Amino acid sequence: MEHSSRIARPDELAEVQRIEVASGAPFREIGMARVADMPPLPREALAAGQRAGRLWVTVDPADRPIAFALVDLVDGAAHVQQLSVDPAYARRGIGRRLLDEVARWAAGAGLPALTLTTFRSVPWNGPYYARCGFRELAASELTPGLVGLLAAEAALGLDPADRMAMRRPVG
Repeated sequence: MEHSSRIARPDELAEVQRIEVASGAPFREIGMARVADMPPLPREALAAGQRAGRLWVTVDPADRPIAFALVDLVDGAAHVQQLSVDPAYARRGIGRRLLDEVARWAAGAGLPALTLTTFRSVPWNGPYYARCGFRELAASELTPGLVGLLAAEAALGLDPADRMAMRRPVG
């Protein structure tokens, strides 16, 4: 069944937070309970993304969100701050299609690439994004904004050795 994507509505922010919390649960199964227990993005951050037209949701046939992508602008690229799919809908290509939607938007906005930071060792993170056309950036390729994001993640307690920045050209 095909699901459609669109910009989130203001009344869907709580549902977006629910999806993010639900999508963190699999981290518990691989011994990363601390990641699973992290709070969702603040409603204010989601609202700002929604108002800017950079919070996409994929919806089911009843128009209920089942996945989302929040994008920021970092060093001239479309930075995927968060991509989450409700686990009940995982492994159906929904995340990949949502990334493709964001890439089309970025290309239309004249942005050269998508970027993100993620876990190197988690199968549904780094290896998944590589299958979606992203490649890991070497330290020498990191832009100042990405360096800052990785430092902020380390300050939150995420292991810097297991974090990486990735980039996917668009257009």
